[in-house]
Amino acid sequence: MPLPDSVLVHAPATIANLGCGFDVLGLALAAPYDTLRLRRTGAPGLKITHLDHYNLPTDPARNVAGAALLALLEQVDEPVGFEVEITKGIMPGSGVGSSAASAAGAVVGANALLGNRFSKLELVDFAMAGEAVASGVRHADNIAPAIFGGFTLVRALVPVLDVVALPAPPLWVAVVHPQIEVKTKEARALLPTTVPLGLAVRQWANVGGLVAGFLTADYALIGRALEDYIVEPARAPLIPGLAEARRRALAAGALGGGISGSGPSIFMLNRDGETAHAVAAALGSVFAELGIAHDLHVGRIAPEGARVVAA
Repeated sequence: MPLPDSVLVHAPATIANLGCGFDVLGLALAAPYDTLRLRRTGAPGLKITHLDHYNLPTDPARNVAGAALLALLEQVDEPVGFEVEITKGIMPGSGVGSSAASAAGAVVGANALLGNRFSKLELVDFAMAGEAVASGVRHADNIAPAIFGGFTLVRALVPVLDVVALPAPPLWVAVVHPQIEVKTKEARALLPTTVPLGLAVRQWANVGGLVAGFLTADYALIGRALEDYIVEPARAPLIPGLAEARRRALAAGALGGGISGSGPSIFMLNRDGETAHAVAAALGSVFAELGIAHDLHVGRIAPEGARVVAA
């Protein structure tokens, strides 16, 4: 069967860290998502075009999708290139994996045009080159769910990349994105360089509890484990209204939540759609009162990551 010359890819938003799981836990969202059109060319090289209004760089080495594709092409022997058109459905800097979606969608699309010769784990490795462009660090907590879908654990980056894809119960996610800027590099600069042993023990206990809660669909355990003793306290001053948003969300029935990635978005996990919509309204009410423009997203955890939706 001949390979397609062009594919259309949807690449999902993601929630990273999930409270206690800094740089290791993540999950994929059903919406929003980026849309990428990739075309294979017979000559080496990349052409990046953005069909949105975010004015992102189109130089492949400075574009997250381009950097990911350059890493992939280093492992391709034959002369081949790609033209990529990107429509961002995920606002850059929103804290829900905007850079990861573009990088993941690019390598998934390129892989389809090359006969799916690379594994999902290899695609994660390529896409991390895009994250390095965005944040200065190769991390996979957004990339892994953007490619594998569902709920993922990044057990290790070195010496060998190790990603564990885990089943997720039928949870709903409510996200509020306040229109304030939190740059990933600046948010990382706030993190402590040392952690007291007692806090570290509490933190890794919650990571184990959260994974166990997902695997057993123990919603009460998930709620208890969604607490971050190390990263969120350092970043909380960047997001006005965070504490009140959490209080109102829990009062509306949320299991728990916290800062999505490095922020400014805040996520809450919920048992069902009705609760998730009520929680989203509660989150939005805080920023409405603060006079901060915001977007709300409500949806299920997506079982699939970036995927080809049309030739």
